[in-house]
Amino acid sequence: MAYSPEHKAKTRARIVEAARVLFNRDGFAEVTIDQVMAHAGLTRGGFYNHFRSKEELYAEAVASFLNGRGKTWRDGAGVDPLNGGPETVRAMISTYLSPEHARDTDGQCPMIALPSDVARATPEARKSYEGLLRAMIWLFEHNLPEGQSDGKDTARVLAALSVGGMVLSRTIEDPTLADEVREAARNFALASVDR
Repeated sequence: MAYSPEHKAKTRARIVEAARVLFNRDGFAEVTIDQVMAHAGLTRGGFYNHFRSKEELYAEAVASFLNGRGKTWRDGAGVDPLNGGPETVRAMISTYLSPEHARDTDGQCPMIALPSDVARATPEARKSYEGLLRAMIWLFEHNLPEGQSDGKDTARVLAALSVGGMVLSRTIEDPTLADEVREAARNFALASVDR
């Protein structure tokens, strides 16, 4: 029995979302195709109807965050990438560097959850990761207050503070220090919006 293109697209999306969650939890090397398919409620046999390799799935799982879980997260935070202005920048920083985002391992941005994995991944996966960073920089740059002469540099610094602050916060054992690092990055980034 042949499945419709819509069914195939929905199944592929289910696999990608299952993989994104599992990769966030355990990293690329620790997650198997069997685990991904089971998490998606499917059998392993169907995997190769959608992907050539686990590496291809990984790249797509990273890229999927922008318009999947990431969009849901931005919408909930009131982040309007196209017309939000400085309030969007502040909302993005505040939500990205929030305690809730720090605790949401399954839903975290792959830039936080997977930097070491991606550094050793295929060029396709690194390009997907870079795409997330470029989208964040673009959001900041196009919504900073008008007239900032260093808007591009400020956008890059805000992205680095946001991602770096969260990466450090996630990896520090002492919860007090982890919170202090995350909060310091958030406060400094917010203060940079109007300079």
